Amino acid sequence: MRFVRLALLLIATGLASPALPSAAELVMVEKAGCVWCRQWHAAIGPIYPKTGEARIAPLRRIDIADPALADLQLASPPRLTPTFILVDEDREVGRIEGYPGEDFFWGLLARLLEKLPKEDAGGS
Repeated sequence: MRFVRLALLLIATGLASPALPSAAELVMVEKAGCVWCRQWHAAIGPIYPKTGEARIAPLRRIDIADPALADLQLASPPRLTPTFILVDEDREVGRIEGYPGEDFFWGLLARLLEKLPKEDAGGS
């Protein structure tokens, strides 16, 4: 009972929100030692899970050498890191190659999210 009250309090205060069901994900293709990946993690990483963008397309990190990339229907294999690939039901919608800095990242991501079907993007 105490847990239920705590969960309701967190939701009511906005500290936690129920995840919206979504088939979309933002796949971050990265590799160890990638300077631009580290910069993204420092500037965006702590913020991203708290954003509306993350509710639409939660982040999934995959190493560029991970065989799990083969499970995605990509337009082409990622060649550099980081590459951010918006996928919907494991099919590529679009991508951002490289990390252009915090200001440009959000604008480019907004353009990608506009390409999602309305039900994935939180519309009706």
